[in-house]
Amino acid sequence: MAEQNEGTTPKTESHDPDFPEAFLQFMRGGWRDDALSVTPRPEAPNYAKRRAALSEAFPGETLVIPSGSEKVRANDTDYPFRPGSDFVYLTGDSDPDSVLVLRPSGSGHDAVLYSRQRSSKETDEFFRSRDGELWVGRRHTLAEKSTELGLETAPWAELGRALADCAPARTRVLRGLDTNVDRAILAYEPDPNTRRDRALAGVISELKLVKDEWEIAQLQAAIDATVRGFEDVARILPADRPVKERLLEGVFGLRARTDGNDVGYGSIVGAGAHATILHWVRNTGMTKPGELLLMDMGVEGRTFYTADVTRTLPVSGAFTPLQRQVYDIVHASQQAGMDAVRPGVKFKDVHLTCMRVLAEGLHDLGLLPVSVDEAMSEQSTVYRRWTLHGFGHMLGIDVHDCSAARKENYRDGQLGEGYVLTVEPGLYFQPEDELVPEELRGIGVRIEDDVLVTADGCRNLSAGLPRSSSEVETWLAAQREAGPRLPE
Repeated sequence: MAEQNEGTTPKTESHDPDFPEAFLQFMRGGWRDDALSVTPRPEAPNYAKRRAALSEAFPGETLVIPSGSEKVRANDTDYPFRPGSDFVYLTGDSDPDSVLVLRPSGSGHDAVLYSRQRSSKETDEFFRSRDGELWVGRRHTLAEKSTELGLETAPWAELGRALADCAPARTRVLRGLDTNVDRAILAYEPDPNTRRDRALAGVISELKLVKDEWEIAQLQAAIDATVRGFEDVARILPADRPVKERLLEGVFGLRARTDGNDVGYGSIVGAGAHATILHWVRNTGMTKPGELLLMDMGVEGRTFYTADVTRTLPVSGAFTPLQRQVYDIVHASQQAGMDAVRPGVKFKDVHLTCMRVLAEGLHDLGLLPVSVDEAMSEQSTVYRRWTLHGFGHMLGIDVHDCSAARKENYRDGQLGEGYVLTVEPGLYFQPEDELVPEELRGIGVRIEDDVLVTADGCRNLSAGLPRSSSEVETWLAAQREAGPRLPE
């Protein structure tokens, strides 16, 4: 990584004017420099515990975890920056181009956060660079950041030297986030996606499986905001005329930006047959009275923990008999899955519990070409034509959390107390599926909740939204009666 002195190569616009010297001299003086009032974050000890656990997993090795860099959206505009989840999990920091380095020391590691310093008013960068504070606002000094996070900080300009001192055979890097870091520490094995580096990502994922009390509180706050977002959408959803899916997406997005950081993933607003498309994020359709509306949405909180909730609503306010039958099958499947969740239960067994109820429902609808038992056998699984996906996934600082965990500790493993996961079975009858009656085609139903595994079962963190068909109808009527509201 080439050594760079901050302030020597400011990011300027291609169309910057050639400022006259008189203007430059005028801009360089007369500025007061106010310090930020910062205090240690109460959650800083949680981050320290996570770093200590990671240190214990890799004694004697240097660990490098970047936050990632900003990405160009179009010409001289960037996408909104979202730091790498593992970096946030270990530091609480959210600035781009930052890098956490854990270097062996004694019986553990010394942690240093390398970060860009604020643009000093002693150079022209603060008013000429697009990273300057007249453009993006006051940033923390390294000392201020250190006070908040309880973590030693160092200038980004020193990172190149620090990485050059790392021995590849004794260094693990969280790769794919920062190309400069990836180039600075060449992979120890010929394959750049080395087993050593994958092991680092895997250990972090497995540390994230169990949520501490602070994390659970962050998730609950994001879920509570999500509940309010669904209420906002229901209050402006008319029963008697079409509205755009994007209007509903936008109303929820307003809640996400007001009560949190953003949405945790692209909101899925599927009206009618769009509900049968699992990742329908274009949201270019319209609702229609008499049809169903599937919405899969979640607020990402200010600390980046996200909710993930799905509800399927009858646009007219009441399910038709056939819609209710399909909905009730999915609800029974979800309830069976939630009843099965507890410490020591295999993840796969929760899946099979949900799927069997769905298969029995498909049999009752006359759709299965074989018996339920044969459909559930590993040699068949024909029921999956209409279920499409598993029962759920881990949830946390990522909507699909802990994804690098080893299979034996996740998909093939057992649930543990403190895990947070979704339970989200669904049935989807594609509009072009000739193996189902015409009246079923274009119906998609998913019900998704976020649950915390407790000592003796689970707690539904998203219980603020109703789940049964009758409760959904009553709730929707109550929201419509209450009328629209703006987030405060």
